[in-house]
Amino acid sequence: MKKILFIDRDGTILREPADEQIDSYEKFQFLPGCIGALSFIARHTDYLLVMVSNQDGLGTASYPEQDFWPTQNLMVEILHGEGVEFDAIHIDRSFPEQHLPTRKPGTAMLTPYLSDAFDIANSYVIGDRESDRQLAENLGCKYLFPDWEKVREVVCAGERTVSVTRKTAETDIHVSVNLDGQGKSDIQTGLGFFDHMLEQIARHGNVDLTVRCQGDLHVDEHHTIEDVALALGECILKALGDKRGIERYGYCLPMDDCLCQVSLDFGGRPWLVWQADFHRERVGDMPTEMFLHFWKSLSDSARMNLNIQAEGQNEHHKIEGIFKAFARALKMAVKRDVEHFVLPSSKGVL
Repeated sequence: MKKILFIDRDGTILREPADEQIDSYEKFQFLPGCIGALSFIARHTDYLLVMVSNQDGLGTASYPEQDFWPTQNLMVEILHGEGVEFDAIHIDRSFPEQHLPTRKPGTAMLTPYLSDAFDIANSYVIGDRESDRQLAENLGCKYLFPDWEKVREVVCAGERTVSVTRKTAETDIHVSVNLDGQGKSDIQTGLGFFDHMLEQIARHGNVDLTVRCQGDLHVDEHHTIEDVALALGECILKALGDKRGIERYGYCLPMDDCLCQVSLDFGGRPWLVWQADFHRERVGDMPTEMFLHFWKSLSDSARMNLNIQAEGQNEHHKIEGIFKAFARALKMAVKRDVEHFVLPSSKGVL
């Protein structure tokens, strides 16, 4: 079955002007990275490329008819010169108030692709508007915002989104991680300070993170913190897959009076070096003794070498600095290079 990239035009391939009409050469400009990404995708994958655009009364209805308006002709010609050929171009010329099913997010223009010949579930809509996201949902495929460096990586190397459910007599946990996310988080563990720290991993690591935990907090915090760490580590390990193309290593940040350093290696050998002392029994609703246990559990589950050092006077700052430094190290270590998509190890295995 063939996979498809349904690609919006204005705001996705071409930069969209304020009046939302690219009707002159003066308004003609490609989005940064678009040409290189599409050329790389065309050379290294077998996705069909299908342009899908709403045009509010302008443009043409189908491709390969040659009565395009001039700037679209120019766009097609430039991309052709870079090895990018559209298998089809669909332009809906209706106005929003007409509410026609051919207009995105309607799928009437795209019904020929909703057959067994196409792998819609593993296809993508790439677009900058909510209508593009809704189109993906209506088609039953995936959605990507036109950050073209990230689009190229995900399309060529695959997504890194994993969910893990862990249920014991002590905790009921669901964790979802997208290593190629936008820093979004939805955390509910029953421990406010712990939630705040996990949010730092998402925000500063540029990963999307969802954590739901129902734990035996009437006993104490131990099982909740430990089991969340184990589930999160398992998610990270699975999301990394075979680890081809990743940087593998991550390296520190100051936070006011504190200096926090986190170095890590996704080399497959779990180990924790912990050099951080706390003089308060609790910060918020979290015992400070549990931070060592959290990082040990995470290191074991993710199979990573983790070296953590923190010094300073303010306990809150030290703890938050550690989580932020880990997030930055994680972001660095999981970064992929699709042009050098090899295993970062002389052993041949990680």
